[in-house]
Amino acid sequence: MNRTGNPSVEVLLARIAALEAENRQLTERVVKLEEELALARLHRFAPRSEKHVDRLFNEAEQAADEDDAGSETNDTAELPDTGLPSVESTTGKKRGRRPLPANLPRERVEYDLPDDQKACPCCRGQMHRMGEAVTEQLHIEVKAKVLQNVRFKYACRHCDRTGINAPVVTAPMPTQPLPGSVATASTLAFALVHKYVDGTPLYRLAQAFERAGVPVSRGALGHWVIGSSEKHLHRIYDALKLRLRSQPLIHGDETTVQVLKEKDKAATSTSYMWAYRSGKDSREPIVLLDYQPGRGQIHPQTFLGDYRGIVMSDGYSAWRTLEGATHIGCMAHSRRRFVDALKARKKGGGPPEQALRFFERLYRVERQARDEKPDRDETPDQCIRRFRQQHSIPVLNALKEWLDQIAPKVLPDSKLGDAVSYTRNQWDYLTRYTEDGRMPIDNNLLERDIRVFATGRKSWLFSDTVDGARASAVVYSLMLTCRASRVEPLTWLRHVLTELPQRADNADIADLLPFNFPKAATA
Repeated sequence: MNRTGNPSVEVLLARIAALEAENRQLTERVVKLEEELALARLHRFAPRSEKHVDRLFNEAEQAADEDDAGSETNDTAELPDTGLPSVESTTGKKRGRRPLPANLPRERVEYDLPDDQKACPCCRGQMHRMGEAVTEQLHIEVKAKVLQNVRFKYACRHCDRTGINAPVVTAPMPTQPLPGSVATASTLAFALVHKYVDGTPLYRLAQAFERAGVPVSRGALGHWVIGSSEKHLHRIYDALKLRLRSQPLIHGDETTVQVLKEKDKAATSTSYMWAYRSGKDSREPIVLLDYQPGRGQIHPQTFLGDYRGIVMSDGYSAWRTLEGATHIGCMAHSRRRFVDALKARKKGGGPPEQALRFFERLYRVERQARDEKPDRDETPDQCIRRFRQQHSIPVLNALKEWLDQIAPKVLPDSKLGDAVSYTRNQWDYLTRYTEDGRMPIDNNLLERDIRVFATGRKSWLFSDTVDGARASAVVYSLMLTCRASRVEPLTWLRHVLTELPQRADNADIADLLPFNFPKAATA
């Protein structure tokens, strides 16, 4: 019998259970916060590369940490032997200065001895020239000049003397990219390349013009950018957009951008650049950015229309709403989560290390599949599919079995739990690439292109207006397409901004598309 006022055994057990549950929740929260703190420190101070260096894991450390790591280290899995050829170690790149490009013009600057030093220091006889020593230096000059467009005017002296009207005929000049502006096509190309290839904000570009003795305001530069896009470059963009929709494979992704003066939105709100790209092996490389105020599914649906090809994207659900398309997932996104889980651990090894071994094998298959020679009557895509079926499928099956085994044992809110959950939820999309040799394993091709935009964004930070953001989307698209097509962007822009003003709106401009332009010369 319990004394009056003392809790019963059942009440005490209930309290203990509640405290244990609370303690378990707090422990899981501490683990989550410690992981986030570790990743935040790495994000701020450590290199950003995702390349996995096996500095945290070896057999000795695994044996020493088994007791400390808990049951996680017991869930190891052997990678299946599929007969994948071993990879020979490659030697590092040869160091040293590369020779200057042979296509650059050469100007000889000759240095000769004075006449009084051409006598032999031994016998004082006259020396003869036996040869020359030649070294090369890179010399660059950036000069500005003013083009005076002189249009000759003609009049009739007879009509001037006898007629009521004296007609005056003035020689015409080609239509200029921006009528009334002082900027030529070359000047516009120079400004666009500095902003969208080199990532120079307009205010710094204005300072560079001023140092060269040419005062150009930031507002004028903005007018050059928006005017070039709205009057001419959008025609190239629209033509590329039509061609992209006919591609068998499209990569898709999105990244953020800030626009200060956007209707019904605060200056601190987030807008988006939606990115689209053709496949790596496409004969018409195309990269397009599309500015939109939000991240809703309506934007890719509107841009791609009734596209029926293959769409590579991450796990964001908006991309999967494209009906009629075949969707595949990005293996790099899954791998990246296990990289974060490994970085967040206090010690190396464990399940994140095990998972990265699976991914390492999968990517090794991809590298070797590209070099595999097709059998007789076999296309390259069929060869890649056969190679994946032989070497990737067994690894994927082993990975899935291992993930299902450890899933109940990991904390759902931890980095490892997030990686395991994401990979299992996206499994059908992540593994679909093995069914078709045209399908890539990840979205890294487009992510590398987006990195150019992200790097520039760190410099100019935001767009002032919606028109500026749309113009940026157009010009970035053309510069990235030039990059993908291996076309020198400055030369291409000069040509396009000279040619487009002379062509009617309905004229054929296929010859002006970057992949139809002569490729940049290589050293």
